[in-house]
Amino acid sequence: MSEARDLRLIAQWRDDPTEARMTVDLRVEDLRVASAWDVFGAFDLDGAAPLPFILRRDGRIDFGKSIDSWRTDLRKTEIRVGAIFSVWFNEMDYGQYKIVKLAELGAKERK
Repeated sequence: MSEARDLRLIAQWRDDPTEARMTVDLRVEDLRVASAWDVFGAFDLDGAAPLPFILRRDGRIDFGKSIDSWRTDLRKTEIRVGAIFSVWFNEMDYGQYKIVKLAELGAKERK
């Protein structure tokens, strides 16, 4: 069994990598999300204003007071650069995301 690591995951929307970049801070162990609790993330929808969210344990993406009900299968995905996962924007529309970077949280501060 490998050691758990706290990582920042950055993923790009495969339809348009310049839009809607997704960032999530989570704990990973054995290439899987080990965070049994809700985790924090944000979508960068327009390059100017990030849209923060909470990734719930059941895969729901919670924007707070927003009525949007997005969800993702990220928690079931192998956490490695190049892995693909889905985000459903509603019951019929979804997009695929590709993990493009994994960075250990706090790595710059420890140097």
